[in-house]
Amino acid sequence: MRCPNCGSLDTQVKDSRPTEDSAAIRRRRVCLSCHFRFTTFERVQLRELVVIKRNGRRVPFDRDKLMRSVQISLRKRNVDPERVEQMVSRIVRELESLGENEVTSETIGEMVMEHLRGLDDVAYVRFASVYRNFREPKDFEDAIAELSSEEEKTAAPAPARK
Repeated sequence: MRCPNCGSLDTQVKDSRPTEDSAAIRRRRVCLSCHFRFTTFERVQLRELVVIKRNGRRVPFDRDKLMRSVQISLRKRNVDPERVEQMVSRIVRELESLGENEVTSETIGEMVMEHLRGLDDVAYVRFASVYRNFREPKDFEDAIAELSSEEEKTAAPAPARK
């Protein structure tokens, strides 16, 4: 592992432990050249995913980019960072378990929106506004109406059986 301080490849692991959800291993490292201490995370990767963008371009899947976009939609929202990490891990596992090496950006966007819907309504609308490229207030109204209709479906009591 390259030292982020001096660039040396001569680093040593001082401590390893699983994260709270056991989805990754947190490693505490020290550079043997400059003695800089840093942390890395190691995750299981089932397959190399390639994202097919809307313009047809293919780029390697980047978990960190997915995390950043979710965090932007959740900015100034009171959501536990651990829940966000777990949500992103679930999305990545779902993508990897699709059985395909290539996945469209639309598939990823729809998965993120589905998960955000259950996590935070405001983040859902924020993400949808960028993902679906909202251009006018009516687009926001439609997204909010979509959320409301989903809530009504889940809140409605089941009809009594005879």
